[in-house]
Amino acid sequence: MVTGGGRRIGRALAVALGGEGMRVAVHHHASPAEAAQTVAMIESAGGSGAVFQSDLTDSGAPAQLVSAVVSELGGIDVVVNSAAVMQRTPVGEVTTDEWDSMFALNLRAPFFISQAAAQSMPAGSAIINISDLAAYETWPAYIPHAISKAAVVKMTESLARALAPDIRVNCIAPGAVLLPEEWDADAGGRFAATTPLARLGDPADVVEAMLYLLRADYVTGETLVVDGGRRIRK
Repeated sequence: MVTGGGRRIGRALAVALGGEGMRVAVHHHASPAEAAQTVAMIESAGGSGAVFQSDLTDSGAPAQLVSAVVSELGGIDVVVNSAAVMQRTPVGEVTTDEWDSMFALNLRAPFFISQAAAQSMPAGSAIINISDLAAYETWPAYIPHAISKAAVVKMTESLARALAPDIRVNCIAPGAVLLPEEWDADAGGRFAATTPLARLGDPADVVEAMLYLLRADYVTGETLVVDGGRRIRK
């Protein structure tokens, strides 16, 4: 099951799992056409898929989504918690509604999805959470987002301990592999110029990290940073 699988990095991850021959539950909130396209791409890659809609900011939605997927597909072996929001919230302008909504999707939802899915996942299953580089850097205009993503890293470590040895839990923290849609080419150029590998990444880089973590049977509780070296540039 891939949350946020209808678009962007979530789509790339879902299609890659289809390429591994998996049947993929593609979750979306409000992008049914994009989710259906993801399923078509999964089928072209050799897998199969089904679309599931859910507003994961609703407190009961994570458990309900897991129940629906298990009921329709018969079980879950892999969970990829990819659904998230990145919202610009400069200090002095942050509202409680923005804070609550961001944490509901970025942190609360993946925790309760993992908790619900773990009840029926067989031994040898895996959960992969998606954080991002904001967990390790200081971005003044994105403080609530960064806090939520740093908490995803800690959540990963805690769940890995709690669910071992049957379920491995790991995390990926992408850097500039897919720029926010509102950013222009100049912003992308600045990111590339200040990245040690001197280029932007690609969703395929996150896919490779996911496939590694799914195959690495002796790795759990880890966060793999995929950022072209930005975290070590200073």
